[in-house]
Amino acid sequence: MSAYSITEPSKASKWVAGILVTLYMVITLLPLAWIISTGFKTGPDSISYPPKVIFSPSIEGYVNLFTDRTRATPEQLATMPPPDNFVDEIVQRRGEVVTGPSRFGERFLNSIIIGFGSTALSIVLGTLAAYAFSRFKVPLKDDLLFFILSTRMMPPIAVAIPIFLMYRQLGLSDTHLGMILLYTGVNISLAVWLLKGFIDEIPREYEEAALIDGYTRFQAFRKVVLPQAATGIASTAIFCLIFAWNEYAFAVLLTSGNAQTAPPFIPTIIGVGGQDWPAVAAGATLFLLPVMIFTILLRKHLLRGITFGAVRK
Repeated sequence: MSAYSITEPSKASKWVAGILVTLYMVITLLPLAWIISTGFKTGPDSISYPPKVIFSPSIEGYVNLFTDRTRATPEQLATMPPPDNFVDEIVQRRGEVVTGPSRFGERFLNSIIIGFGSTALSIVLGTLAAYAFSRFKVPLKDDLLFFILSTRMMPPIAVAIPIFLMYRQLGLSDTHLGMILLYTGVNISLAVWLLKGFIDEIPREYEEAALIDGYTRFQAFRKVVLPQAATGIASTAIFCLIFAWNEYAFAVLLTSGNAQTAPPFIPTIIGVGGQDWPAVAAGATLFLLPVMIFTILLRKHLLRGITFGAVRK
């Protein structure tokens, strides 16, 4: 038998591995499951002690998330017409009336615009820069790559005040463009380093053959390199989106109204009687969906991207 032969794991080893993976999955998903379930609890159930695992589901949290409400006296409720939709029925049952829509929808839309906008810009600029570093003789290449990477090492709080003052002078505070440029500047270092590794794995002979066939350098890049780098581009896009989607510090400092995203808005959701935990949990649940859907759509590319380069061609 060869010294390099691989032995089959025993059944006991498989069972132990399966139990450990299942235990890790339960521990990891338990907080997520608790947040989702809290979004379907009533206010008293969400703060009950001991915590309720079995409860009667309710959509009060989602109603509270998308509406602004105020207390109404019994006399006011008696003079109001019967509710014509389930929202008014749920709210009036608690002795409240709807005064208008909340601003969660606007904040959620801001997150989509800023998150996906900065991700797209980071991928475009990062791909071009990574291709240049991979294929051309750039003066001081190693120093430039290290400088680009060093911007990722800097804690956001260290540059918060300079960026705040600069944005105020340039009129970029509380604007979508300002947040997109800021998140792009932070993400581009990650994009360049990740994509350079993927492009390095693509043989140069493919481009040389395309150039011999009459392609221009840009045509060879677009028709030869980009299709083969799709795996790396998809993986990098997921990581860039996760950062831009979850970023909190700059969003709190630089936005307050027009461009405020969901992360700084969700913790400020206050109900008539105090902190509205079902509405907070409902907002957090909805906030998870875009990144989750985006990751699921690109899951095959993500898996291939993580293992890319493990076995060279």
